[in-house]
Amino acid sequence: MVTMNRALLAAVLATGWLAGTQAQEPKRDPSVLAERVAAVRPRIDSAYEGLTELYKHFHTHPELSLQETLTADRLAKEMTEIGFDVTTKVGGHGLVCIYKNGSGPTVLVRTDMDALPVIERTGVPYASKVRVRDKNGNEVGVMHACGHDMHMTCWVGTAKTLVALKDRWKGTLIFLGQPAEEIGTGARMMLDDGLFKRFPRPDYCVALHCDARLPAGQITYSEGLAMANVDSVDVLVKGRGGHGASPHTTIDPIVLAAKMVLDFQTIVSREMNPTDPVVVTVGSIHGGTKHNIIPNEVKMQLTVRTTRDDVRKNVLDAIKRIARATAESARAPEPEVTVNLSEFTPALVNDRKLARRLVGVFEEVLGKGKVNERPVIMGGEDFSRYGRDGIPIFMYFLGTIDQKRWDESLKPGATPLPSMHADSYWPAVEPSIRNGVLTMSLAVLELMGK
Repeated sequence: MVTMNRALLAAVLATGWLAGTQAQEPKRDPSVLAERVAAVRPRIDSAYEGLTELYKHFHTHPELSLQETLTADRLAKEMTEIGFDVTTKVGGHGLVCIYKNGSGPTVLVRTDMDALPVIERTGVPYASKVRVRDKNGNEVGVMHACGHDMHMTCWVGTAKTLVALKDRWKGTLIFLGQPAEEIGTGARMMLDDGLFKRFPRPDYCVALHCDARLPAGQITYSEGLAMANVDSVDVLVKGRGGHGASPHTTIDPIVLAAKMVLDFQTIVSREMNPTDPVVVTVGSIHGGTKHNIIPNEVKMQLTVRTTRDDVRKNVLDAIKRIARATAESARAPEPEVTVNLSEFTPALVNDRKLARRLVGVFEEVLGKGKVNERPVIMGGEDFSRYGRDGIPIFMYFLGTIDQKRWDESLKPGATPLPSMHADSYWPAVEPSIRNGVLTMSLAVLELMGK
């Protein structure tokens, strides 16, 4: 059996992932869903202009992880005006917005709020021009290159819709505004601050995420395992500096670092079972100040992606072993290898039964051809943490590319569509907002509707 920690094992067994069980889609009355769609669409129409303005505001005013002060203030204002009881500063800049509407299920709808240190090059009229200093004092651009601005807009639109239709559902809504998703710490911070102790414990948690390579109007999803474990690893390679013309008097940490970069790749190619997905990427390497100076040290930053906890342990142990062996082979000081547990993101495991239930709704509304299962991807999402102690969770992916751009990208020799986190990614505003609010509103009504 796969080796996992208890929390993940419980969540996985609940989904039937290991057992291979197939959750049964519940039967629903098509006329009820049709009535809900007919009620939701006019609400989206009436709110659309304001939601578009809100989206462009978020896009032009992005804030980095742990700095989401103004974003949280704006969301708190919007949710208070809608009628939610809003608590701010939960786990940093996190928001917990509660709307009670009688006896019934408690459903949590989550959005993330933070942006990325990326200089925007989309060319749209509302492009971000924000420049700030990061935690290391470097000047960086700031951009919503992962679609969190669209997530927030759909979140507010869904809240407006559900409150306007409160005669159609019963229970408690928890709309969660989460900080610091991009660095994998926001969910943990909110949970550590008593999220499920100070506030009602949800029966279900749901969220959507933009997809940069999926046409607007389509949705993808995963049943069970959806996204990977994510670890951040820092390696400080130590040497003995000196003159570049006299390398024999030094221990060159740049050469050692180069060896480590290459040998780290053999962890995946020669130490892991080929059927176990693993990624080891050196995303940052810095050392030296001048052409003819051999430095004393080199700093490397790695991201490690795995889907099983036993594989995760083996990969992290191998990184430490290779780094130390490489240093020893050159009589260099022992390197420092640090696994940053504060940025660890556990694997995202969707609840199978919940996924089937909500996917059934999406298929009836959008058509089965526009709702497709996606394979496991090696990205990370700390939304996973809300399901670690048994709460059913489900995240689905929202197509955001307009049809013309999509068609152009398929032509021979065409430039591929940008991925998430690219400086040239932007969602098609109207279809993304409309489909995001429609699908999320119907998902919640499915779980809470009369």
